[in-house]
Amino acid sequence: MAAAGGLLTALASPTKLLLALFLVLHLVPFSSITAAAAISVGVNYGAYANNLPPPVQVAAFLKDRTFIDRVKLFDANPDMIRAFAGTGISLMITVPNGDIPSLASRSSAASPAASAWVASHVAPFYPATNISLIAVGNEVLATADRNLIAHLVPAMRSLYAALSAAGFHQIRVSTPHSLGILSTSEPPSIGRFRRGYDRAIFAPMLDFHLRTRTPFLVNPYPYFGYTARTLNYALFRPNSGVFDAATGVNYTNMFVAQLDAVHAAMRRLGYDDVEIAVGETGWPSAGEPGQLGVSVEDAICYHTNLIRLVNSGKGTPMMPGRRFETYVFALFNENLKPGPTAERHFGLFNPDFSPVYDVGLMRSQAPAPAGGSGRRWCVARADASAAALQANIDYACGSGGANCRPIQDGGACFYPNTLLSHASYAMNAYYQTAGCHDFNCDFGHTGVLAAADPSRGNCKYQ
Repeated sequence: MAAAGGLLTALASPTKLLLALFLVLHLVPFSSITAAAAISVGVNYGAYANNLPPPVQVAAFLKDRTFIDRVKLFDANPDMIRAFAGTGISLMITVPNGDIPSLASRSSAASPAASAWVASHVAPFYPATNISLIAVGNEVLATADRNLIAHLVPAMRSLYAALSAAGFHQIRVSTPHSLGILSTSEPPSIGRFRRGYDRAIFAPMLDFHLRTRTPFLVNPYPYFGYTARTLNYALFRPNSGVFDAATGVNYTNMFVAQLDAVHAAMRRLGYDDVEIAVGETGWPSAGEPGQLGVSVEDAICYHTNLIRLVNSGKGTPMMPGRRFETYVFALFNENLKPGPTAERHFGLFNPDFSPVYDVGLMRSQAPAPAGGSGRRWCVARADASAAALQANIDYACGSGGANCRPIQDGGACFYPNTLLSHASYAMNAYYQTAGCHDFNCDFGHTGVLAAADPSRGNCKYQ
């Protein structure tokens, strides 16, 4: 994970803005999507911690109790790869940066080292483990190591040739990039790759992706590009936006703008048909004392809207109608990660499998984690439509008899003022007063039982 410094960090001049404000939930409706069938999201499974459960338990948890259907590893740890055998979960494994020069070949054929890598790290596990993609290195251009950068595309070609020679034609090859690969990105239409790398590195790389039908993998992090002024823009909250005069588009969230900036850079080289996938993106749930924009509430807001967007099929202004293969960072809070406090709080789950917060990724009626209190709360699914959420509020606060005063204006749970937040509170209030039966949290399959208390600050869930 690398910071995308200087990317889309300031809103355009107010004189250039379209002044219409709108809710993100209305921009990416999920009314046509059902929970189990439509949520497709991956996670980055890092292990920079000394308190994580064994990989076999992790794989079983993801398969049985979540909607997470793909996992990205930062290496090719055989215990982790083996743990996902038979789960059906798609796995991305990673070639270490240091192995890149040895894998490279001057021809289109596989190098001996690439063939050996496939024989050691793929053949023993595939297809029992659904290895779907191999990442050649991680954010290689951000290292500024000229030797690694020069060998990156040849290594990708060589590894792809080795996979083909071994009969593993379904396994894709790519490499993740930080958004530091862009020299300009705001407004999105002027996006371009860094001078010197555009023709020498990215043109042949994108040609490889086009020929092999593999994705260009990027790591957009609005978290590393926001300021106090642009926080709502980064978190998908209502804001005035950034107006792109060249296209006439008013961008109201940074994530979409970053994707379109990458697309614009690809189009300048003639490769706008290459698929874009998101290798990492996320938002921490805790940071330094008083750090602006870093809280459980902010993390919920970012991830809920991210999951809606990438699954909605609405795409972006430059890429309409697309869904984006996306891997959230990260699966667990990793207690040994160096750096600021936030680096250790990007996880969706704690090491005991309890959610750090809930964004609708848990399967319904899942039992509480071993050793937990056994208590459960009812919250709304992240993929519930706006109409369903409003109907749930109307029922719970009306004939359902729930006390919904805390979500009224001035109440302790009024903020965040979103349908998802208000519906979760109302649904839980009904669930608790109705007897805490599983069916009390069904709400037409738009409710899910959570083992983690969704209370935050002064907003207390009963």
